[in-house]
Amino acid sequence: MKLISTGSPFERTMGYSRAVVKGPWCFVSGVTGYDYSTMVMPESVADQARNCFATIKWALDQGGFTMGDIVRVQYTVTDAALVEDLLPVLGENLGEIRPAATMVLAGLIKPEMKIEIEVTALKG
Repeated sequence: MKLISTGSPFERTMGYSRAVVKGPWCFVSGVTGYDYSTMVMPESVADQARNCFATIKWALDQGGFTMGDIVRVQYTVTDAALVEDLLPVLGENLGEIRPAATMVLAGLIKPEMKIEIEVTALKG
């Protein structure tokens, strides 16, 4: 088993890994829209989603996976009104991959967070 960390203080404080690789599987924890190099959260849901996918891609790369290995995605969005602005970014990143997907409307830990994206990837 391989544990992957971005070095974010949230990971140690909350006791989780950004991603866990076990055999042919990679489980990427829910990712919010922070730019982890600056710990800045953009205002727009689209920019937050772009940051989510950049972090997801990084975590998958660290585990030896690619975006094309994603088989499952869950989106948590804080407001249904955000979905229209979000859809183009989802299509840009997963439109060709087309994993099984779920979108949930729910609150997130901090008010500036508008989206959280969690993926599971499988090799082979």
